Amino acid sequence: MAAVATDRPQSAAAAKKGADDYVRIVDVRKEFDGFVAVDDTNLDIRQGEIFALLGGSGCGKSTLLRCLAGFETPTSGKIYLDGQVMNGLPPYERPINMMFQSYALFPHMTVEQNIAFGLKQDGLGKDAVRKRVEEMLAMVQLGKLAKRKPHQLSGGQQQRVALARSLAKGPKLLLLDEPMGALDKKLRSQMQLELVDIIEKSGVTCVMVTHDQEEAMTMATRIALMDAGRIRQVGTPDEIYESPTSRFAAEFIGSINMFDGKIDEDRAEYITIVSPSLPVPIYVGHGVSGYEGQAVGYGVRPEKVMISKDEPAQPHNKAQGRIEDIAYFGSHSVFHVRLPSGYRVMANFANQQRWASEGMTWGDEVWVAWGDNEGVVLTS
Repeated sequence: MAAVATDRPQSAAAAKKGADDYVRIVDVRKEFDGFVAVDDTNLDIRQGEIFALLGGSGCGKSTLLRCLAGFETPTSGKIYLDGQVMNGLPPYERPINMMFQSYALFPHMTVEQNIAFGLKQDGLGKDAVRKRVEEMLAMVQLGKLAKRKPHQLSGGQQQRVALARSLAKGPKLLLLDEPMGALDKKLRSQMQLELVDIIEKSGVTCVMVTHDQEEAMTMATRIALMDAGRIRQVGTPDEIYESPTSRFAAEFIGSINMFDGKIDEDRAEYITIVSPSLPVPIYVGHGVSGYEGQAVGYGVRPEKVMISKDEPAQPHNKAQGRIEDIAYFGSHSVFHVRLPSGYRVMANFANQQRWASEGMTWGDEVWVAWGDNEGVVLTS
């Protein structure tokens, strides 16, 4: 079977200077009256990529974004953009533009006037302003709506105007604060890819803040997962999802079955884990950095779990239980199987047609199982 690409390719700018540390955040710390919002954070962002700061409320992602923009002053640490120190520069002197969640469009101005506002403030000539506005309108495909005012536009159209205004001055860095927060779910899914297309065409380096996993996974080249003011993991969407480095990362992104246990056998080629949740050991088909008796977590995604009425032949990584609930999502169903230990396993089943899941239904006795290398061993 051919390999399937799961990560967004780099833009031309990112591919050209992908190894460069275009944006550098070095030991940045931000305190508010003794509360540490950003805790000695270090981060390198490549030129031309779309980089997401992902985390829950209060994790420090918005504070870090505001430090980049110049709206907050770091308590300590340095911020560099294209080799230049940003510390001490007010927002209006930084080659950075920020698009706010509310879009902050001027209600009394037309689309073209909103886009032109920053250019006129910089003293650009009338002809140059008109040309640049036309370029931005073409990029966001709103040329026919140039004379309309914000209240005459849809949510998605307002977002594109805000993006065009943010890009009009040709910033080195574009900051997006919860860019999809004001849109309904259906429009949000549509606009994610449209926004990415516009940003990649512009070639600008972009840092976005979001609490939405799907948004980050869809839009970003790379993701920094934040918690309690710290960066917990940095990687591509595929790396973050398939190879989390901590229980926090594993449980924050997507759904996962997490089994607590201890390493029973520790070999160079494999390990086994004994968990009170399962009747047989977990077998991991590769070595890990650990030792016998060490407490670990073992996570396996629901889509990696097979479900069947027949007992699998394998001696490990299986359990019998009873179907307690079924959630139907159209393309797939999620089976919740209660084991004798009381643990509830989630297993995804792809639907060819509704309830074509081998005749399995509520209350049925079934087996759940997974392969030797389908899960991840977590020590933190």
